[in-house]
Amino acid sequence: MSKKIKRRQFLAGLAAAPAVSVAASATKAMAQPAAQPASSVPPIPMTDRPTNDMPPQTIGKTGSDFMVDILKSLDIQYIASCPGSTFRGLHESIINYGDNKSPEFITTLHEDTAAAMCHGYYKVAKKPMACMVHGTVGLQHASMAIYNAFADRVPMLVLSGNIGNPATRQVYIEWNHSAQDQAATVRDITKWDDQPASLQGFAESMVRAYDLMTTAPMAPVLITADGDLQEDPIPPDIEKKLHIPKLKMRSQPSGDVMAVREAAKMLLAAENPVIYTNRYARTENGPALLLQVAEMIGAPVVDGHMRMNISNRHPLNHSQRSEATLQQADCILALEPIFLWGLNNYVPDLVTRPNDPRRRNPNLKLIHIGTESMMTKANYQDFQRYAEADLSIPGDAEATMPLLIEALKTQMSAADKARCDGRCAKVKELTAKQLEQFRERVAFEWDAKPISSGRLVMELWDQIKNEDWMMPTETQFLSDWPYRLWDIDKPYRTMGGSGAQGIGYNTPAALGAALANKDKGRLTVAMVGDGDFNMAPGVLWTAAHHKIPILYIVHNNRAYHQEVMMILRMASRRQRVNHKNVYVGTLIDNPAPDYAKIAQGYGLFAEGPITDPKDLAGAMRRAMDVVKRGEPALLDVVSDGR
Repeated sequence: MSKKIKRRQFLAGLAAAPAVSVAASATKAMAQPAAQPASSVPPIPMTDRPTNDMPPQTIGKTGSDFMVDILKSLDIQYIASCPGSTFRGLHESIINYGDNKSPEFITTLHEDTAAAMCHGYYKVAKKPMACMVHGTVGLQHASMAIYNAFADRVPMLVLSGNIGNPATRQVYIEWNHSAQDQAATVRDITKWDDQPASLQGFAESMVRAYDLMTTAPMAPVLITADGDLQEDPIPPDIEKKLHIPKLKMRSQPSGDVMAVREAAKMLLAAENPVIYTNRYARTENGPALLLQVAEMIGAPVVDGHMRMNISNRHPLNHSQRSEATLQQADCILALEPIFLWGLNNYVPDLVTRPNDPRRRNPNLKLIHIGTESMMTKANYQDFQRYAEADLSIPGDAEATMPLLIEALKTQMSAADKARCDGRCAKVKELTAKQLEQFRERVAFEWDAKPISSGRLVMELWDQIKNEDWMMPTETQFLSDWPYRLWDIDKPYRTMGGSGAQGIGYNTPAALGAALANKDKGRLTVAMVGDGDFNMAPGVLWTAAHHKIPILYIVHNNRAYHQEVMMILRMASRRQRVNHKNVYVGTLIDNPAPDYAKIAQGYGLFAEGPITDPKDLAGAMRRAMDVVKRGEPALLDVVSDGR
């Protein structure tokens, strides 16, 4: 190995630890008791630490030190990363110059995990987290999670390392991992990107990026940190001139006042108004504003569950009878609906996929308030089909609600109020018996094996209902049983879906949410599919290493069950159902992964596979005890398809 020291090297002054031979380490490890947990095994000593005779390379402040100053000015609390050499200067500055505080370095085993943690963290903390990715390959790894966040309109700060100057690149790796336009990889799935060529430019780009990503429509941003810019010392004359712009938070863009007044007029004139909401609630005040509008006009609410928009047990929540509710509407107020066209149209999964307009009131009026049209890219088709609306109001729906409430108050007559109040009472009566009906369905499958999704969800509810809990994962693979059976009563109880439905989102995003909940003292329970879990099992090591309390329950149906259903549909359509072959390519079995052992290998408390429903309650109690003392835990539950 060459001993030549490149100018982009470790900062001088790092004291070398006494060298310890690998052989001595191996002898020491063999002496450990066999039952000792992995965390107590001494680490393998480093043999490539800089020695005391390394000549000084840097005196004074470096570029990456100034970059840390910028991160601190933006109040970035955490930065998740799988370490890489293209940002080694910034990495070292975070942990030494910045003392690993604000931001704290969160070590992950994959860049997709780092980015997905940012996704989940924001949806709980309501402030962005950063991730740092290594050059071209790290950005490629992170791109799926970045796309999920883009489609979900969630901000995250992505920092990528790059050796921009070809004259200073070392052979092989630094060439393969560098690019002239690194952001081209994710430009269509970010709101903005920049590759600044100076430290002052970096400061201004970072503040601009923060401003842009946190202003609706929100989305990830990418800033490339050049390696030379990170590692070179700052000349004294330049250091005196450096300035970090002050971040001035913008208000969110709301709808046009005159258009909002017209929307209020249309809602008050309607006989059966309905509110449809999806990616609506941006803050914890969002559900209260929505409910105020619904109560004022006596409208049922149909929730698409991409955010926590309304309590699932509120009598105005008609999500469980959505189609019947929408059929009766003569005016729909759609708030950040995402798929506005799909409210009134359906594409059946048949040959040629013909459009099948849903049964609706022929005089239906459609009011749309949202930001979907305010950030549309050409390539990725996350914007859905174009939908005609009688009144379309571009603007953040939550920011527009106070204007709508004021317009309704101004225009509402005494007769209007009496009519809306009477309608409100009738609408609330329709939801009274739903909970009992759902419980009866769960009771029918209570002792089923594999364990039914309904029982799994209900057993977990018995454990968390008296806690301050939060569930950060999607529920469609559980037949939405949490929304049917639990009391989701507070704005932070759930956080919606992945955005782009990219499998592998739930497990790492849940950990990002748990990191935010740790700061708030909340209990995080995450139910993840086995297919999702297998995309990123290394998440468990990050949970254990950073002591992030979270309960993972693997819904282990031993298959990519969504795809099982798709193959069955194709075979049925073609009249060649073969039960012998139907699971080829979709089964996760023979051998069946042991997720409890995997978790134990990463240092977690874990039990399973749990196959008897009578064992669920005891296992959950034991796992909850572990989580309550501040550690992660996992249960592997062998369960039905959905």
